[in-house]
Amino acid sequence: MADDAIATANVLLRDKGYAERDLAVHPGLRTKALLKGNKIVSPFSDDAELVLRVVRDLVPPDAELGHRMLRPAELRAQL
Repeated sequence: MADDAIATANVLLRDKGYAERDLAVHPGLRTKALLKGNKIVSPFSDDAELVLRVVRDLVPPDAELGHRMLRPAELRAQL
């Protein structure tokens, strides 16, 4: 199930205009996933389903984010 959530999150990120080097979801230990890349200050790590929810609901399109950086603490505060 974690693999499906990770794959879905990466499709959503591509649809939002992100290159994999800029923002992508990678598998972590057990059911964890990491949202990391050049557009986030430090990796966001949590359950794969929660990371998918963050990507779907909280990560803006690349064009809207512009030159700003995502901050894990701000993403978590919006949950």
